[in-house]
Amino acid sequence: MPPDFDTTTPAVVLKLDHNVMHHGGLGVIRSLGRAAVPVYAVYEHPLAPAAHSRYLHGRFLWNPPQPHRPEQLLAGLVRLAERIGRPSVLVPTDDAGAILLAEHGDALRRWFRFPAVAGDLPRRLAGKYSLTTVCQDLGLPVVRATLARGLFEAERFVAQVGLPVMVKLAEPWKAVNGTAKIRSTTLVGRRREIADLFHLAGGAALMLQEYIPGGAGNDWFFHGYCDERSSCVPAFTGVKERSYPPHAGLTSFGRHVPNDRLRQQVCAMLRRLSYRGIMDLDLRYDARDDRYKLLDFNPRIGAQFRLFTTTDGLDVARAAHLHLTGRPVPPGEPVPDRRFVVENYDSLAALGYLRRGELGIRSWLASLRRVDEAAWFAPDDLTPFGLMCLRTAGRAVSRPLRRGGTAAGTGSTHPVFRPGRATHLLAPAAVPVRSRTGEQGEDQTTREA
Repeated sequence: MPPDFDTTTPAVVLKLDHNVMHHGGLGVIRSLGRAAVPVYAVYEHPLAPAAHSRYLHGRFLWNPPQPHRPEQLLAGLVRLAERIGRPSVLVPTDDAGAILLAEHGDALRRWFRFPAVAGDLPRRLAGKYSLTTVCQDLGLPVVRATLARGLFEAERFVAQVGLPVMVKLAEPWKAVNGTAKIRSTTLVGRRREIADLFHLAGGAALMLQEYIPGGAGNDWFFHGYCDERSSCVPAFTGVKERSYPPHAGLTSFGRHVPNDRLRQQVCAMLRRLSYRGIMDLDLRYDARDDRYKLLDFNPRIGAQFRLFTTTDGLDVARAAHLHLTGRPVPPGEPVPDRRFVVENYDSLAALGYLRRGELGIRSWLASLRRVDEAAWFAPDDLTPFGLMCLRTAGRAVSRPLRRGGTAAGTGSTHPVFRPGRATHLLAPAAVPVRSRTGEQGEDQTTREA
């Protein structure tokens, strides 16, 4: 039987990363919106694809300056809550949002519902190198790594473990301030590439991590939701079939694969951490010692979470809303062999795998014919897919639209005036004009007073 949702309690999708092409928030909007939960979203640009989903009850244009200041973020969220006018479930989609709620969230509990987790835990888990120390403290299998502040330290580590190595920003949520111009994770096969990355990092420390030999079926992820007892229901495991960039980036094609050994290992770790809320973990199976090793711990909802759902329609976003509104979370049975694709990234990933000789055109096309859900395309919600296609084409022709365009990149606490578009969270004064969703909508369109 389908879960019984509290449709009087809205959900707010919080995104602080300036990335208009983020698809995880769209998944939350569609999942909860289809369950008749009113969903509001924070977005940084009027033409952000997710901001035009038919399942969005209200939109708020907000582009807080970088680096983030907690007091400004809290003030903006309070203004958002006052616009909505009733308590809401808050769902962060990036590490910066999860860290903000853990470290400063007590000031928001009057307006928002979200899990109470130890204040320092999300920052420690999201940090690439600090996660290594967490695993060591818990006695978990770890991948050899070092925090390098310069090229000398990096070369010394490479001499120990050899090439290739994984190079990661130690605190990737800080990269949005523009000081670092590299990906959060890069697979490096030559020494001179490491020097280039340090130059582009703008003084940021880099973590170098031993590369675990992989192969088909060795890259795993885990998605789940933990209650106040750190009991994880639901708990899903899956395989990352393709990623962009290949073997070192976000999931572009994933498949649900049950793995009881991995599920039990991760659930035990979550209990030891006293973790609460949604999480998204990346792990790799190391055949050298027959162990699964944790590579990344995202203390928030993962962008590919819609890969996983139970036969009664439960995913981690719906589990969070049910639990935070006092509803029971049914365990359910996972939909077997479910498959998920991120259209814009998988086409790029496929090119990389083709060049490596690890994928053929026929096998790639065959895999797409078996997709159960796509990140962007949905027959009942086509506008986000159309905007994604336009933005992708625009990026291919001209790079100035990267990271949301010029207006979104200004980083101002003052509103950018766009009539008939959205509520500006940090406006000194605003007058509601109309609601995009008719009588059921909330104040979401304003003009300067």
